Amino acid sequence: MDGDTLDMPMKKLYNEKYAIKQLFTENEHISEERSWVQRIPKRHVLACMAFLGFCNIYALRVNLSVAIVAMVNNKTVTVNGSTEVIQEPEFQWSTKTEGIALAAFFYGYIVTQLPGGILANKFGGTSLLGGGVLVTAVLALLTPVCARWSVGALIAVRVLQGLFEGVTYPAMHSIWGQWAPPLEKTKLATFVFAGSYVGTVISMPLSGLLGGYAGWPSIFYVFGSLAIVWSLAWFYVVASSPSKHSTISQEELEYIQYSMGYSDKQTKGLPTPWYKIATSLPVWAIVVAHTTENWGFYTMLTSLPTFLRDVLKFHLGKAGFVAALPYLVMTIVLLSGGHLADLLRKTEKLSTTKVRKLFNCGAFLCQAIFLAITAYTMTPGAAVAFVTIAIGLGGFAWSGFSVNHLDIAPQFAGILMGISNTFATIPGIVSPVITGQIVVDRTAAEWEIVFYIAAAVYLSGAVFYGIFASGERQPWAEVPAGYEPHTDDAETETDVDDEVEPDK
Repeated sequence: MDGDTLDMPMKKLYNEKYAIKQLFTENEHISEERSWVQRIPKRHVLACMAFLGFCNIYALRVNLSVAIVAMVNNKTVTVNGSTEVIQEPEFQWSTKTEGIALAAFFYGYIVTQLPGGILANKFGGTSLLGGGVLVTAVLALLTPVCARWSVGALIAVRVLQGLFEGVTYPAMHSIWGQWAPPLEKTKLATFVFAGSYVGTVISMPLSGLLGGYAGWPSIFYVFGSLAIVWSLAWFYVVASSPSKHSTISQEELEYIQYSMGYSDKQTKGLPTPWYKIATSLPVWAIVVAHTTENWGFYTMLTSLPTFLRDVLKFHLGKAGFVAALPYLVMTIVLLSGGHLADLLRKTEKLSTTKVRKLFNCGAFLCQAIFLAITAYTMTPGAAVAFVTIAIGLGGFAWSGFSVNHLDIAPQFAGILMGISNTFATIPGIVSPVITGQIVVDRTAAEWEIVFYIAAAVYLSGAVFYGIFASGERQPWAEVPAGYEPHTDDAETETDVDDEVEPDK
């Protein structure tokens, strides 16, 4: 470090680019006396636990999309080993009622996004995320009883599930605002988000098998039980910030806090600049991009099994496997995209802003093209291939908008995620209802309109994000330079020189 850096005044604002240059590689020398478990970086343990958590979150969210196919359709049953009997569906619901039931989750989900970000910013995200998943899982166990009681009870329990699951994304971003070093934030965040699609990949075909062979209620019992087990493990293993983790190494703690330029103590209690957030174009670029991606995602998530059944004539079990294929591709793209984005930022060949725009806008444009092509080709093989490519390429967009909150205001990332996900939840409410209104006779021509609308939304989102997005920390999110290393035996402040360059 040069003399100017050592003499940096305490009030000088933290520069992330400087931190990235100075911390090109991690300085984490862990004592040989520690066990192999203790040597695992705690941020990686957090990432793995959160990955499994988001698997459960999306399994709980999407299971009704597959279960409803078994709930409202005839079923062929073999009696006495030879005689086949057509069994009437348990529920006689119209497509409009199905659309309302599928959208009900998001009626609750949208309400708790911003409150979730505020609560996570104030109290930490760990308990909020774990508690949200736990209650959602318990409600999943009650879903079959509510569905058989009345369609109103089913809608009510889905709204409640949305309320409690709504805090999870803001809580996770709040946690990463404390845990993710600059050079690792894209790959850490996208790794966790990939859990959403792994959960979808696993739950859709498994739900199809469970619904076909064990009855549709088993779908909710299996995934609800798994989520409860995960919640208990989450509370035991993780902490909301590095300094609050009981077994984190001093080396890892100092690496995280020094590379980020602040500690949780420095950002705790900072006033939220609501007006500047509301008038920030980079914030609105994230909001538009998040909403855009979710329009296409939720349209396919809630309606793809029905499309496969009505237009392409897939059986329930096969429809579940085919519907999961795009999300398998998206998982692979999401994981590789996160590493590629951080690699480009690390080499400094492209700025963070250019990396975010490249990944986000490129993905949106490709998705628009392939969904438009799908509308022209309704043969089973071609339609499945183009839908798979369109959804799969959306994984690159998550290396753009989904991490962008951590770029422009890491200490307010939970609140920003709450804001963007509030707007991004609207497609989850509106899209199934619109699809239900359009797809009345379940014809290919009606589904073409659904695909054209999604393509137009993607194109609009690409233009807006490409003009207004930024990857730089915003002036209203500046934090004083320096950090406070964690000490177990004293709560003393270090000198400015030590805060900038800790003793080795």
